[in-house]
Amino acid sequence: MVRRSGPLSGSVNVPGAKNSVLKLMAATLLAEGEYVLTNVPAITDVQKMSETLNALGVTTDWLGPHELHLTNTGNITPEVPFEKFDKMRASLNVLGPLLTHYGSARINWPGGDDFGDRPINLHVEGLQRMGATVDEGLLDIYAHAEQLKGTTIELEIPSVGATENLVTAAVYAKGVTVIDNAAREPEVQDLCNMLVAMGADIEGIGTSRLVVHGVKKGSLRSTRHAVIVDRVQAATYMAAVAVAGGDIMVRGARTEHMEELLNCYARMGVAVTPQRDGVRVTSHERLRAIDFITEPYPGIATDYKPLLVAMLCISRGEGSVTETLFPGRFKYIEEFRRLGASIAIYGNKATVRGVYELIGSEVKVPDIRAGAALVVAGLVASGETTISDIFHIDRGYDDLVGRLSALGADVRRV
Repeated sequence: MVRRSGPLSGSVNVPGAKNSVLKLMAATLLAEGEYVLTNVPAITDVQKMSETLNALGVTTDWLGPHELHLTNTGNITPEVPFEKFDKMRASLNVLGPLLTHYGSARINWPGGDDFGDRPINLHVEGLQRMGATVDEGLLDIYAHAEQLKGTTIELEIPSVGATENLVTAAVYAKGVTVIDNAAREPEVQDLCNMLVAMGADIEGIGTSRLVVHGVKKGSLRSTRHAVIVDRVQAATYMAAVAVAGGDIMVRGARTEHMEELLNCYARMGVAVTPQRDGVRVTSHERLRAIDFITEPYPGIATDYKPLLVAMLCISRGEGSVTETLFPGRFKYIEEFRRLGASIAIYGNKATVRGVYELIGSEVKVPDIRAGAALVVAGLVASGETTISDIFHIDRGYDDLVGRLSALGADVRRV
């Protein structure tokens, strides 16, 4: 339940990235030993990935509030039970590690947020180019290969998931694997950096061309790794102060990971000042409407879009957003309309005419990021906003209510 709040003040610590930690956890399938991941967010998707890994043979336990201990004894069963898999799309990332290390993998078709068709053809085609046989059934996917072979793969689009799966598959492939048009996201870089710490040989990290020199199967080692800060969570607290007004510190936020987004915030009238341990964000005037387009990194991430839409809803003037990555990712717009937002959809483009204030109502969360954006919108809605299906938010946000409340927001779980 959210009531109009503001101005916000204080500081908020941003935990590790959901879009990184799940892939790091999957990478523990590549080598026996004990791993420690620090800065791990306490979100339900981490719990679900833990259950998936447990079913495969990797044990997990918490050493502290944000420190996860994983043990791979080598007794791995490369087949994920259906009930452990059909929960989130990130479980797809066990495919590459299982296939390259154990020679086979059977997984069910992945779940995750429902915002349009997200095919896995780039994953499959890349693995096939490396010599894998992949059988796609009605209920599951079975891949096998005695030894993957290095090759050159040019991705049709810079898919984050495909890049991550192919990189992990390539670490034990014979020879050299080149991935052109690879995703450049910070989360991909985080995975590559952990793999290098484990003994992998990867060149071009952070660029669109990754070169992986395969190492001897079984030669990788376990490691300790700090998960990068979640840039989308950081953006959420920035959006909250942008709409509600105030002055806050977002600790841990890395401006180099959010340059295009911060440019959007500046154009809308939000002041973001880099600090030694994060960023200071201030907002004291009504926001200005802008136009923006979602693009692969380093462009505006599609995960940022609902937050920017929430800001546009109460901005001065008319702005637009063009979605180039997931055309179906506008399903949450009707929920904003329930709050009094003026939004029109034309194919993959939304036009938002700012209103002076939103009106509290009952809304339903369709996916993680839209859920957080609805909470942000509720901070400037008159009356009371009741938000249901918040389990989506819990999948990707570590105590969103508690962190916002600490800044002075009137938010509570009921």
